[in-house]
Amino acid sequence: MDAKISQSEIPKIYDSLSKTYDIWGKLAETKARNRALELADIHDGQNILEVAVGTGLAFYEIVKKNPGGTNTGIDISPGMLKKAEKRLLPLSNANYRLKIGNAFNIEEETEHFDLLVNSYMFDLIAFKEMDGVLMEFKRVLKKGGKLILVNMTAGKSFGSGIYSLIYRILPKLFGGCRGVGLSDKLQQNGFDILAREYHQQLLFPSEVILALRN
Repeated sequence: MDAKISQSEIPKIYDSLSKTYDIWGKLAETKARNRALELADIHDGQNILEVAVGTGLAFYEIVKKNPGGTNTGIDISPGMLKKAEKRLLPLSNANYRLKIGNAFNIEEETEHFDLLVNSYMFDLIAFKEMDGVLMEFKRVLKKGGKLILVNMTAGKSFGSGIYSLIYRILPKLFGGCRGVGLSDKLQQNGFDILAREYHQQLLFPSEVILALRN
């Protein structure tokens, strides 16, 4: 299925969801998020960007692992960023910044980052718009830099298709997410895939991808 919700609607939807998103994030996304951070293999001193930082569930762990590096988190939802800022307060001595930002036009230097992390965003984006975002990801990553993606994907186990059914009927209920697969798009846009894993939690199907910018 292609996206049923326009990008212009996303900030308002996620501002509304920001108050309760952590509950969902911990119940349905923890397994995939933790595995993504393992694959990222973060070392202190890196330049790291998280696009669609949300409430900071992953970004908090990134900053803890990389206190001496640079950590940048962007999101299009002011409400989600406000929650992330509150979560990061205990790490005030670490080097990080959070700001409004757009995946279609990342206001960062070319070939600057060692690692780019992005979770549950491409499942909100229309297929025809994905290439432009991946081109931006490639632009800001150093050659050989790592890209970690987590997305809702097609379910493989009994019951996991319930989320696709809900999306067809009420696409805004789970924030506009629908199942996607990014492997082909990544290869078409200059990334080499090193790992692609399927994880399921609360019947919610996620893919975790580790890719390198070539």
